[in-house]
Amino acid sequence: MPANPQDRIRRQLDHDRSPHPEQLLSDVAALPPLPGVYRYFDADGQLLYVGKAGNLKKRVSSYFRQDHDGTRIGHMISRIARMETTVVRSEAEALLLENNLIKTQNPKFNILFRDDKSYPYLKLSSPRSDASNGPPKSIADAFPRIAYYRGAVDRRHQYFGPYPSAWAVKDTILLVQKVFRLRTCEDTVFANRTRPCLLFQIKRCSAPCVGHIGVDSYLGDVASASAFLRGEAREVLSELESRMLSRAERLEFEEAAEIRNQISALSRVLHQQAVDTTTDRDVDILVARLQGGRACVNLAMVRGGRHLGDRPYFPSHVEDALALREIDQTMNMAGDVEREPSSSDSVEALVLESFISQHYDGIPVPPSLITSHRIRQSVVDLLAETKGVKVSVVHNPREQRRVWLEMAQKNAELHLARLLAEEGSQQARTRALVDALDLTPDDLDAFRIECFDISHTSGEATQASCVVFQHHKLQNSEYRRYRIEGVGAGDDYAAMRQVLMRRYSKLISESEPDGEPKAGREIGRIPDLVLVDGGKGQVAMAREVFSTLGLNVSLLVGVEKGEGRKVGLEELVFADGREKIYLGHDSAALMLVAQIRDEAHRFAITGMRAQRAKVRVGGSRIEEVPGVGPKKRANLLKRFGGVRGVADASIEDLMTVDGISRELAEAIYRALR
Repeated sequence: MPANPQDRIRRQLDHDRSPHPEQLLSDVAALPPLPGVYRYFDADGQLLYVGKAGNLKKRVSSYFRQDHDGTRIGHMISRIARMETTVVRSEAEALLLENNLIKTQNPKFNILFRDDKSYPYLKLSSPRSDASNGPPKSIADAFPRIAYYRGAVDRRHQYFGPYPSAWAVKDTILLVQKVFRLRTCEDTVFANRTRPCLLFQIKRCSAPCVGHIGVDSYLGDVASASAFLRGEAREVLSELESRMLSRAERLEFEEAAEIRNQISALSRVLHQQAVDTTTDRDVDILVARLQGGRACVNLAMVRGGRHLGDRPYFPSHVEDALALREIDQTMNMAGDVEREPSSSDSVEALVLESFISQHYDGIPVPPSLITSHRIRQSVVDLLAETKGVKVSVVHNPREQRRVWLEMAQKNAELHLARLLAEEGSQQARTRALVDALDLTPDDLDAFRIECFDISHTSGEATQASCVVFQHHKLQNSEYRRYRIEGVGAGDDYAAMRQVLMRRYSKLISESEPDGEPKAGREIGRIPDLVLVDGGKGQVAMAREVFSTLGLNVSLLVGVEKGEGRKVGLEELVFADGREKIYLGHDSAALMLVAQIRDEAHRFAITGMRAQRAKVRVGGSRIEEVPGVGPKKRANLLKRFGGVRGVADASIEDLMTVDGISRELAEAIYRALR
C-alpha cells in the first residue's frame, strides 16, 4: 500500500529531529498543494517572515526538512513557533497579499521599504463658474489657483505628480507662472485685493483679482497650463499660435501680442529646460545598488517629459531576506518548486521587485518603468492589474532612456556611499560614548538612549519631549510628547518628575522582568542610557523617580551647560554619585550627546509652540461672538489665562470681566460649548 503523502512529510520532519512544536509540524504536514501566503511567528507572537508560494506544501515543508544550523536562516527557522496560512486563487493574488502584509505588519526577515514622507503634488483647483459645479461661493472660485500640495487628493481638482521633492514642485510652479501667469495666492488674499500685487508687476500673474483678465481668457490659460503639465508642450504651442493668428485676423492686436509673449516665454522655457523627449512623458527610472551590506534603490522621475530629480530609498532586513532566499534557490535547483523562468536571480533584482510591489501601493504608477535589472513579468502583470493601466518595463534602454538610467545609477552610487560614510561615523560616535561612560552593552547596535527636555514660555503650554536613539540613529517614529499639567508655572523640576514617572511607570508595567516588552506590546524597552537636559537639580529629580520605580540610577546622566552656555563645553552629571566629567569639545562622544540633546530640545520647542499657537489662535472663536472685539477678547484671555480658561468659566465668572454683560456672557458661554 502506497504511503500517505502527509505521512511521508511527517516522517521527514521527524527524521530531522526538529525542535519545533508538535502542532506546527502537524500544520506543515497538512498544508494543501495550492497557491497562498504563509506567515511565521515566534513564541512571543512576533511576526518573523511573510512569504508566498505557488505550492504551499512544497514551499513551507522545505524550510523544515533541510539542515540550516549555524546560518542566519537557521536562526530564524529555530524561532518559528507558529504558522498561519491563507489560500488564494492564484499566485498573483498571493503576491498582492504578501506585499500588503509586509507593509502593514513589518516582519523581521522581509525586505522592507520605509517611506514616512508623503509625496508632494502640484494642485490646480477646479473652477466653479458653471452650473455643473454649482454657483461660485466667491469670485475666487471662478479663477483656479495653482499651488503646492501634500495629502489626500480630491477628485474635484487636478493633481500633477507625485514629485520627488518640494523643490521640483515649486520649480514647476515658477515655470507655469512665467508662461501662463496663473494665480498662486490664497482665496482670502484674492478676495481682499484692491490693486495688483508684485507678481503682476514682474509678469508672473495676470491679476484676475482686480479684473485685469476675464474669466474666459483665464480659463483658457488654465487649460493650456494643464496640457503643458501633462507633457503636451508642443500641442500647447500649436494651440497658442492658432489663437494668436485668430486674434490678429479680428484686428485684436493687443490680445494677439499677449499670446505672442506667451509663445515666446514657453519657447524659452522649453529651450532652457531641454525637454528630454516628446514621446516619454511620464517615466520612473529605478536603480538598485548593493555595497557594504546595505542596499539603495534610487527613484528618478520624469513628468511631462521633464526630468524632475531623484529620491533614494534604503530598505531594511536585506541580509535576512537574502538568507531566506537560499531555500528557494535550493528548491529551484532540486526541481521541487516550479518557478517562472527569468534572469531575476540577482540580489538587485529581488530588491527592485520588493520596491515596486510596495512603493506603488497607494500612488499612481506611470505607464513606463526603466529598471537597472530585469524583473519578473508576474510582478509587472500584478502591478498593471491592480492599477488598471498598462505598464511597460525596460531594463536595457537606448538613447535618451539610457541617459536617464546612467544618471540614476550614478546618483544611487553617491547616495549609498554617503549613507555608509554617515553610518560609519555614527557607529564610531556610539562606541566612543559607550567607552567614555564605561558601559558594557551586550549589543552595540541595539544600544538605546532616551533623552528628555522641558519647554515652555513663562509657564504657558509646558511640553516635555522624549527622543530615542537606537541602531546608531534617531528613531523618529518612537518620539513622544507629553503635555505637563498640574505643576506650577516654570517648575521644570516638577515637570521632569511627571514626564519620567509617566514614561517609565508604564514601561515597567508592560515589560518583562528583564526590561523587554511583553508579547504583543508595541512599546519601547527600558533604555540603556537616559539623558536629561539639565544639571544637578534635574538629575536629582530624575534619581528620585528612578529610585521610586526601582530602576538603575546609574543609567541617568544629565547634560549640563558649560561656562557661558557655550556649545562644546557641556559637562555630564551622573546620578550615581560619580564626579561630573568634561569630554572635550572635539570628543565624538560629546558630539553624539549634543546631537541627541539638541534634537530633544527641538522636538520640545516645536510641540510647545504648536500648543501655544493652538490656544492663542483659538481665541478667534471668542471674537466671532457679536459684541466681542479685540479689547474684550484680550481682557477675557488675561482674566482666565487662555481660551481653555474662558471655555471652563461660568456665566457669572464671565460677567466679572469689564465690559461683559449677562447677555454677552451667555453668548460667549454658548459659543465655546
